[in-house]
Amino acid sequence: MRSQATYFGANGWLLEIADCRVLVDPWLSGPLVFPPGAWMLRGELPHPWPVPDNLDLLLLTQGLADHCHQPSLELLPRNLQVVGSTAAGKVAKRLGFEHIEILKPGDTCTVKGLNIEATAGAAVPNVENGYLLDWSDGSLYLEPHGVLDAKLASRPVDTVITPVIDLGLPLAGDFITGASVLPDLIQRFNPRTVLASTTGGDVTFTGLISALLSAAKIKEEPDPRVVTPVPGEPVLLERHA
Repeated sequence: MRSQATYFGANGWLLEIADCRVLVDPWLSGPLVFPPGAWMLRGELPHPWPVPDNLDLLLLTQGLADHCHQPSLELLPRNLQVVGSTAAGKVAKRLGFEHIEILKPGDTCTVKGLNIEATAGAAVPNVENGYLLDWSDGSLYLEPHGVLDAKLASRPVDTVITPVIDLGLPLAGDFITGASVLPDLIQRFNPRTVLASTTGGDVTFTGLISALLSAAKIKEEPDPRVVTPVPGEPVLLERHA
């Protein structure tokens, strides 16, 4: 089977791997508003994305609005299998999803030949999830804030999905540390391909935090293996030789 990944901008991906169609942290349509309201931070997509059909799995890394975008989740069938962090599982349950597997870092499960291992992700403030995915002819690691679980052993991984910049707020520090962690990710996993995530897709933001973010200093870590995906265009996932 041809393994590929399609980016939707922000944290959203469609992974076609292991005979599974996996939707990750979807933001498909409508505004993204963070509490306490739009005056603080509001995001807009350049255009809505159609809901992918024939999905096998909804994979959620975090319970925050930019990972569990409720208007987008409400578009999905409630009998879709959900795998997510503790916080994400609570959101999915509240929305009426019927099949929810909650994973904490170190936990594993298998869906249609896809082995899923939860890894320690960003603390926002509670520790959320990254994921290490393995199937018969491929492997992939993803984490949306640029966090690498120190407990993960070195091993070959074909594809890494991660931000490749550092981004933070004055006084609060960096909340995305992709540039800082990328050398460690490459040393730990020796990936064939790194797909840049989290900060792409031509999303526009307004609100108080948006003004601070626009003035934030951004650090980027270049590497020849980094691919900047074009939203909506599938990227073939290549295996290690």
